Amino acid sequence: MSCSYRHTYHIDTRDLDCFDLCRPSAVLGYLQDVAGLAAENFGGATPRMMEKYRHTWLLARVQFTLERPLRVHDALELHTWHRGGDSAVMYRDTDLILNGRPVGQALAAWVLADMETRALARMSAFPELQGTDGGSLNRTTRLRALRLPSDLPEVERRALHYSDLDVNGHVNNTRYADLLCDTLALHAAPGRAFVTELQLNYLKECRAGEVLTLRGGLQDGTGLVSGEDAGGEARFTGLLRLGG
Repeated sequence: MSCSYRHTYHIDTRDLDCFDLCRPSAVLGYLQDVAGLAAENFGGATPRMMEKYRHTWLLARVQFTLERPLRVHDALELHTWHRGGDSAVMYRDTDLILNGRPVGQALAAWVLADMETRALARMSAFPELQGTDGGSLNRTTRLRALRLPSDLPEVERRALHYSDLDVNGHVNNTRYADLLCDTLALHAAPGRAFVTELQLNYLKECRAGEVLTLRGGLQDGTGLVSGEDAGGEARFTGLLRLGG
């Protein structure tokens, strides 16, 4: 038996960038939202996990690919399911669909962490996650660490503020996509180009008052970015590809 969830999002002007295309951070926002709705549907949403187990969902890695750009008034249907399993990582697959036709895929790696210690728990410890996976829909791909060159040039130092934060008090997962695009100066990309692939690896939470050194570069349509703290430790890494 396969368990999955569907929800449709209507792209509006708030989601658009300077090219009248849906921003990558908005796409991540849809993916994050539908993951929460799906988890709520099978009883594993964050409020329940916090109240019952004192654990919260954290996004460790995420990737999406697109065959065509997303535009204003597009009705984007997301069809999503999780893979279950008994490890400390739960993978969630999502199909991105327009007018009944798949136009992209997404993959996210989620973990359940203790609210105080941030220690990770195995998925097999939670009955809510058993028997609610995608079954025959499940894919086998994984998200790996990104290999970045050691000589990525420094682009800027970015202070983190209130507007970057989410309800957990740390920088929202979607904001890292904006940092990635800013570092690669995506506003200067060719006019017909759009983001065909984006991957973010979240290495350590960031909070307001911290300053990130953003390093990266875009070459032949592929960009790599690293965000480092004052001690030189990478807090996130990212990859972006352009097509068009």
